[in-house]
Amino acid sequence: MKKSTIGTIAGIILFFAVVLYFTTGTDSAQADILVRPSTGPFVVTVNTSGELRAKNSIEITGPRQARNLGIWQLAIERIVPEGTVVKAGDFVAELDRTETASRIQDVEINLERLRSQVEQAMLDTTLTLSGARDELINLRYAMEERQLVMEQSKFEAPSVQRQAEIDYERSVRNYNQATNNYATRAQQAEARMREVEAELNKEENGYRSLMAVLDQFTIKAPENGMVIYGRDNQGRRRGPGSSISGWNPVVATLPDLTVMESLTYVNEIDIQKVRRGMKVHIGLDADTDKRLTGEVLSVANIGEQRPNSDAKVFEVVVQINESDTTLRPAMTTSNNIVVNTLENALYIPLEAVHTADDISFVFKRTGTRTVRQQVKLGLMNENEVTITEGLTEDDMIYLSTPANPGDLSFVYLEGYLAEEQQNRD
Repeated sequence: MKKSTIGTIAGIILFFAVVLYFTTGTDSAQADILVRPSTGPFVVTVNTSGELRAKNSIEITGPRQARNLGIWQLAIERIVPEGTVVKAGDFVAELDRTETASRIQDVEINLERLRSQVEQAMLDTTLTLSGARDELINLRYAMEERQLVMEQSKFEAPSVQRQAEIDYERSVRNYNQATNNYATRAQQAEARMREVEAELNKEENGYRSLMAVLDQFTIKAPENGMVIYGRDNQGRRRGPGSSISGWNPVVATLPDLTVMESLTYVNEIDIQKVRRGMKVHIGLDADTDKRLTGEVLSVANIGEQRPNSDAKVFEVVVQINESDTTLRPAMTTSNNIVVNTLENALYIPLEAVHTADDISFVFKRTGTRTVRQQVKLGLMNENEVTITEGLTEDDMIYLSTPANPGDLSFVYLEGYLAEEQQNRD
């Protein structure tokens, strides 16, 4: 009886021990994930998000001469909804006329003042020259009288004759001086008239220009197309209530949808990898099943600080190869710029690579033994890295860190230790 009881107890203990062993072993196996290196084409990309725009488009602008007239900002009072299809001559937008109308009123008041000045200058000139002409006539009569007296005095005493000559010469001098003064007064009057008339003409030209600009406050479509709102210098989309400036009077555009571009921005870390002519794989957020291809058309030489961004970015324009009627400006795109490609590479996930003392290594299973295997890294993308030395496609490596990693032996690449020793010497 005792033997039976002891056997039963021993069997139960053995059963639980086996269960505990396999349970612990299963958890350990689940914790240690091993994979083999992959082989095949390896692609390095720079991934960015962008926005579609038409490569070619017709600008719909406000008055381009507004800046020359001192009009720096014009508010958009109303505008057709974005995406509206219009024909040439159709209404697009209306600009606020309040400030310009007030300026026109001020100019009209100034014009009246200048016209009065011109009229007054004409009257003053007429009166001044008329008096000067009367004075000349009187002086000429006086000169003629003195000439007669001088001629009649030739029968008089010499002193009387001399006095008559002096009086005549004085009258001639007075007449000549008055003639010169008249010419000077006439020139002054003419210059004064030119001055006030030039000021009047300038104000009248400004008035005509303001009226011509005011006629352009109602903006119409120059061609057939779809209205896409323009953007200000900060990249903000214009619309009702926003303003256009004298330097950037674009209210909207009429894009040519047959050739599209993706405008994107690459951070300063990755921009050195991007070159003109690189291939691009493009996706659309609006249609995840659609796949497009493109090519880097231009890369900005100077970085900029975009809104809500701490780092400097560089503008990159990608031309889309396909012509698709479903593409619309302002659609969000995902751009995978192919910066490098290897036709046949050995690569592993990035999480399998570890670093210690500037040495890259992986945890490799060799039979029942695990070692830290030094590897030499090659090209790297967002998820994987190529291995140029240290692994084969038949090796098994850990994605996770095994237990007690510091106790595992280190397997160096061939010649590494000798090279290190040489560098120390």
